Amino acid sequence: MANAREIRDHIDGIKETQKITKAMYLISSAKLSKAKAELDKTRPYFSALQAEIKRIFRTAGNVESKYFYPDDSLEHPDGTFACLVITADKGLAGEYNQNVIKETNKVLEKNPDTKLFVVGEYGRHYFSQKRIPIERSFLYTAQNPTMYRAREICDVLLEEFDSGAVSKILVIYTDLKNGLETECRNVRLIPFHKDQFRTHENEKAVSVPFDFAPSVSAVLNSIMRSYISGYIYSALVDSFCSEQQARMTAMDGANRNAEKLLKELSLQYNRVRQGAITMSITEVSAGAKAQRKHHKEG
Repeated sequence: MANAREIRDHIDGIKETQKITKAMYLISSAKLSKAKAELDKTRPYFSALQAEIKRIFRTAGNVESKYFYPDDSLEHPDGTFACLVITADKGLAGEYNQNVIKETNKVLEKNPDTKLFVVGEYGRHYFSQKRIPIERSFLYTAQNPTMYRAREICDVLLEEFDSGAVSKILVIYTDLKNGLETECRNVRLIPFHKDQFRTHENEKAVSVPFDFAPSVSAVLNSIMRSYISGYIYSALVDSFCSEQQARMTAMDGANRNAEKLLKELSLQYNRVRQGAITMSITEVSAGAKAQRKHHKEG
């Protein structure tokens, strides 16, 4: 059984660790609030882009674009896929990174002919360690998602798609569903199904025709590039927010476990110290009794 000094050192070590976990919780909370504010600023623009794409489909009936499946075709499961994998730069975030890795491994098992495009040091390290080829690793940190970086990723992926090197682009990221829960998502970025941009019953039809220059397809392709960049930016920010949320949850759990452990160690420390005091009193009493007996015999 540990002595009082060892238990006291253990308690001090837990308290020092608890200072770190509390600080990480506060830092993640501040980063989460900032990232949410940045995302809220950009959402109206991309919502407007989506509305304009719908207006194009309402205006021009038969619109052909390389970014959409034809109306009379089904999804083609064959061909080379491009998969954008968004992870964090470090751990200590619960199952955040592991869920993304698991989903990526499922894609690789289902379609081995998949090119990986990785954001985040954790993903780069994992795939390198497992000797899984990475087509392109975006070396900037996942801690600071920006629209500029989203456009850079979009350009790289669309270059692969436009050249015919890949037939489908997937994005695996973590979505912050309602501010509390996170969900790892595997989304087909392109090609789109036209149903995603069909007119709903409550939307008004376009009464005045539009003029498209140079053509409807050219205008649509130009808008789609901006829309795809916006989706990638949204995925980067959602992943960053989910990482901070997961780290807050992990650090909160660590703080609770530390409090529970401190209570148990405090009880153990008090018992050991009480036992040591009782032993000291017993030894003093026995010594005094022996001295009295010695004096009587003398």
